[in-house]
Amino acid sequence: MKLKVVNPATERSIAELEKAGLEETDRAIAAARAAFPAWRAVKPADRARLLRRLAAIVEENGAELALLETHNVGKPLGDSRWEVGMVADVFHFYAGAVDKHRGHTIPVAGGVDMTFREPLGVVGLIVPWNFPLMLASWKLGPALACGNTAVLKPAELTPLTALRLGELALEAGLPEGVLNVVVGPGSVVGERLVDHPDVAKLGFTGSTEVGRRVMAGAARVIKRVTLELGGKSANLVFADADLEKAAAAAPSAVFGNAGQDCCARSRILVQRSAYDRFLKLLVEATGKVRVGDPEAAETEMGPLITAEHREKVASFVNGSPIFTGEVPAGPGFWFPCTLVEARPEDRVAREEVFGPVAAVIPFEDEEDAVRIANLGDYGLSGSIWTRDGARALRVARAVESGTLSVNSNTSVRAATPFGGFKQSGLGRELGMESMDGYSELKNVFISTEA
Repeated sequence: MKLKVVNPATERSIAELEKAGLEETDRAIAAARAAFPAWRAVKPADRARLLRRLAAIVEENGAELALLETHNVGKPLGDSRWEVGMVADVFHFYAGAVDKHRGHTIPVAGGVDMTFREPLGVVGLIVPWNFPLMLASWKLGPALACGNTAVLKPAELTPLTALRLGELALEAGLPEGVLNVVVGPGSVVGERLVDHPDVAKLGFTGSTEVGRRVMAGAARVIKRVTLELGGKSANLVFADADLEKAAAAAPSAVFGNAGQDCCARSRILVQRSAYDRFLKLLVEATGKVRVGDPEAAETEMGPLITAEHREKVASFVNGSPIFTGEVPAGPGFWFPCTLVEARPEDRVAREEVFGPVAAVIPFEDEEDAVRIANLGDYGLSGSIWTRDGARALRVARAVESGTLSVNSNTSVRAATPFGGFKQSGLGRELGMESMDGYSELKNVFISTEA
């Protein structure tokens, strides 16, 4: 059966692919299994060299990869270029991590005790449609650095850069079978990766709903999982903050990638004494967001991924929004930047919209801010805006979220761990911490007694 890949900005087909089924998935797993013994035996310096070469080839082909991502996802070309740069950074980082993910010696009586970090084997990696190439690298970097082989399943909507990455990996010198890309439905390919006895671990990014099913399936065979799931991140703005800076930064924190971002700061919590002033600044800043042709240099936001997703996003907007932006006429799955005033219990303030809709909510004081921020099932990311350093640290410790920024809206760096609390997931990606999730700890005691 053919899979039609569509450009969300034009609604035109840009590729047709064969959908993989059980047979193709099993073949990919078998190839990864066959390649594993030789790959784990590669000297650390040589494995690092191959990952550096892959990073360099990604950089050399950056313009092509960025344009392909923009055509497939609909995101602005400037965003795609940044993401490709992040992909290269991730592979460079894990090339450097290969020989630094070490065991320990432990003082014990009667001998020497030591630990080793061993690769797991074949890992199944499932990535979503919103950041296809970047999220693939977050999983592949540590997985390959630890000596695992991988079967990568991109989303059916956005498979093109993953397929190209597979070609570039061979070009970089990775042996055949180390990285395998399988394009097909989650109900077939994804479930096979969950069930297959030769897949030792699953790295999944996607919705919390699907994450529950992945975890339940993995539990049947005690398969390791890393889950990066949904989010409903809070952007806390205290009255003593630099309101102009906070308001200018807020739109990109929500409307980047058209709001299709699990760590989008889609709940903007503002201290009541500064609420009116901040709201005026926020509306002004949101009105400046440029929505349009993703390939145009000035564009800051593109379309949503599908018409169906646009309908879902629209269902969150009821009544009269504070602000509704403009979108292009003609083809494309466009949705305007939208600000709504909300109460903490409103649907738009509780559920993940995954679109360019921000709920603005007032709070009274620090205790109230933390209370509202911690409502709900998610705890992935968030920001705290204040000039009071002690308050920033108190609130950061109190907010139930895995990744927080103070006076900034940035969430990700190759060297720092990323992941969530509560139903936003399990485990961490990026940083040295992710290496633990793609390896097994082995303990060895050697007796020195005569």
